[in-house]
Amino acid sequence: MITAPTRRRQALVLALAVLGVASLGACTAGSGPDGSRPRSSAGPADPADRPDLRRFYGQKLAWKPCGDHLCASLTVPMDYARPGDGKTFVLPVAKAATAVPGKRVGSVVLNPGGPGERGVRLIKDGGADELGRGVRERFDVVSFDPRGVGESKPALTCAPAGSTDTSPGDDTSAPPLNPRTDAERADALADARATADDCRRAGGPLLAHVGTDDAARDLDVLRAALGDRRLTYVGWSYGTSLGTSYAEQFPRRVRAMVLDGAVDPSLDWRQRALGQATGFRDAVEEYAASCADVVGDGCPGATPEEIRGLIGRLVERTRREPLPVDDSEYGLDAAALVSALSLSMYTPEVQWAALSEALAAADGGDGTKLAALAAGEEEPTEPDAESGADSGAAQTGPADTVPEDNSEAALIAINCLDVPHPRDAQAYWDALGPAEKAAGVYGTTGVTGELVCKDWPAGPQRPHRVKAAGVPPVLVVGTAGDPATPYAEAVSLAGQFPGGMLLSFEAPGHTGYGRNPCVDKKVEEYLIRLTKVRPGTTCTA
Repeated sequence: MITAPTRRRQALVLALAVLGVASLGACTAGSGPDGSRPRSSAGPADPADRPDLRRFYGQKLAWKPCGDHLCASLTVPMDYARPGDGKTFVLPVAKAATAVPGKRVGSVVLNPGGPGERGVRLIKDGGADELGRGVRERFDVVSFDPRGVGESKPALTCAPAGSTDTSPGDDTSAPPLNPRTDAERADALADARATADDCRRAGGPLLAHVGTDDAARDLDVLRAALGDRRLTYVGWSYGTSLGTSYAEQFPRRVRAMVLDGAVDPSLDWRQRALGQATGFRDAVEEYAASCADVVGDGCPGATPEEIRGLIGRLVERTRREPLPVDDSEYGLDAAALVSALSLSMYTPEVQWAALSEALAAADGGDGTKLAALAAGEEEPTEPDAESGADSGAAQTGPADTVPEDNSEAALIAINCLDVPHPRDAQAYWDALGPAEKAAGVYGTTGVTGELVCKDWPAGPQRPHRVKAAGVPPVLVVGTAGDPATPYAEAVSLAGQFPGGMLLSFEAPGHTGYGRNPCVDKKVEEYLIRLTKVRPGTTCTA
């Protein structure tokens, strides 16, 4: 069922999610010679030696059964500059204890991306089973909900007090794909401002403390609590930003690090938005060209030209009037159509068949299936009372209860805090023309989606090249047809790490590890034996 809040999210939040899903890198002004950062919350080279952080670094995780896995809680300071003020986050941690005695190397920590994706859910949904046997035998597989995310206490929300909806706003209006007139631009600004205001009112003091740099410091506290001298880590999509930030702050604490679906921290907001918009445009073009190979007779056209023509007609049709959607007063507008197309580009082998069916139905006048794709197919899960999230530590923040799904609030908050955005609206309007020329409707929706960050509290981060002297070779995986994290960013990031290695995957879709046997083999040889990947190594679908 498509409700008013969902329709608004299609115009604002989904645009940000689609074109900013992995653009949330830890962008700081630079690093000191020990890899630490010259900012207010930075500590000495070894934060564990700070007296005011010893109680956090000295934690022992109290594991308890939660279904087929083990769960515990990790307490971290809300503000690393003032860790003794009593304000904390309590982060849920989950573990699949897979290591075989005698073979165990330690723990491998996973981050599924987002920002806003819940690591505990990844483990409970069987994420460890997707790793190779050799990795599971040597590592316990661990993940966590980052600060403000999921079952973290406190957790982010953009919902007004007393509301059960954790998404931003409930305005039913949707701005055009490319606001051109003064009135359209005023409406787009008003919608973005309303979303930001909702988040500021509901999130309050949390908003300044959910950035990626602080989450990376939490990751080091987790490493210590797991008893690992050095970190073994796999991060997908936004998880590459978290990993990059960790490597910069704690380069000599890295054992092995895989960054799949890489984010280049040297790019500014406009470069990121344009690069990703172009990626989604190219991915939809690839869908039209390759649908028959993947979907077969289920394609919504007999030729690539017919599919392109159908998509073009639907864009123009929904610009004029929304398509009817079952149980919805508002229907499927052009912004929701673009979201449905873009969100269906992540895993072609899984998603293209459903997209084809939805496009065929829309061609017949029914937008219900496309609206479902635009809204996302994942159902929220109930909070798990067994997760062990409550450790009795001091709690602060506006939310006393954990929202069922706060991924959209986390996405906005972390993106806007991590990536500097212009305060002047004209900068966004100036970007619309080049974005439309480069990527059509995917470009303009990407730019308007960034408007929500215009008036957001600024974080300390700035675009920069990686500075991680002393880090061991990091493995970056880049997928040639990745729409959300373009391949060029993987090439760039691998080149920024000293000794960085690039593993290329020739295929459409987002990320490579877990989708291809060749990629899996190279990644797992590196994780287990630290086997280097030779320059030019490429896997094919």
